[in-house]
Amino acid sequence: MIRNSAVAGMFYYSDSQLLKKQLAMFFKSTRKDSCIAVISPHAGYEYSGLTASHAIASLANFSKFIILGPNHNLIGYEFAIFDKGIWETPLGNCKIDEVLAAKLLKNNIVKVDINAHMYEHSIEVQLPFLQYRLLDFTFVPISIKNISYDDGFAKKCTALGKSIARIVKTDRDIGVIASSDFSHYLPADVAREKDERAIEKIKRLDVKGFFRVLEEIDASICGYGGIAVVMAMAKELGLKNISIIHSSNSGDTTHDYSSVVSYYAIGFK
Repeated sequence: MIRNSAVAGMFYYSDSQLLKKQLAMFFKSTRKDSCIAVISPHAGYEYSGLTASHAIASLANFSKFIILGPNHNLIGYEFAIFDKGIWETPLGNCKIDEVLAAKLLKNNIVKVDINAHMYEHSIEVQLPFLQYRLLDFTFVPISIKNISYDDGFAKKCTALGKSIARIVKTDRDIGVIASSDFSHYLPADVAREKDERAIEKIKRLDVKGFFRVLEEIDASICGYGGIAVVMAMAKELGLKNISIIHSSNSGDTTHDYSSVVSYYAIGFK
């Protein structure tokens, strides 16, 4: 199974040389770290690429990744996994880790659903950052429908996070990425205030509190399901250091701060 790039030429350069030059510029200001998991944004590279590069650079030197992204198109199963084949980008092929996918499928949360991934950008845009930084890696994508803050969805996210934690405990060569942008189309100061309230719960690894705050503030964080999965995983693994590595918003590119999308690189270690 080959998945062709859905958003090359739109979210990032389709020309490999131009893409490499852009990535080199982004990574110039980053530093390596030992994060087990990160939250990384997924907008067009001209807007969120710098913050995303800080997120990916901060990961430990893994060779396998689980990438959790929101299903913006709401196509297919609620927790959809792409379990075999390759994903193409202008920088080459990224191979699905079939062994890791099989382990993830042992829980009753995820199911194989290729259609959920075919037109979704949130996971795809993470791959060139990984390709630029690493010589070789495999990955498993999980697309999540984020449509409610109810207890049922929170419990599923928590169960999946705990399942991933059990896998990571037996294989320390796995890193996890939650692909998410934060507040959408708000004045920069309002976005920052809302984001800070949500991030406070993220730092405490409080999934129920996180969902409660998202509902209270009428949040527009698009990948909150994947974030909740990482929070539950981090709590199960006993990770104590959760911090903002880098932040930005679309106004830094457009110079219009009256309506921005905000981006955060958040590390878990």
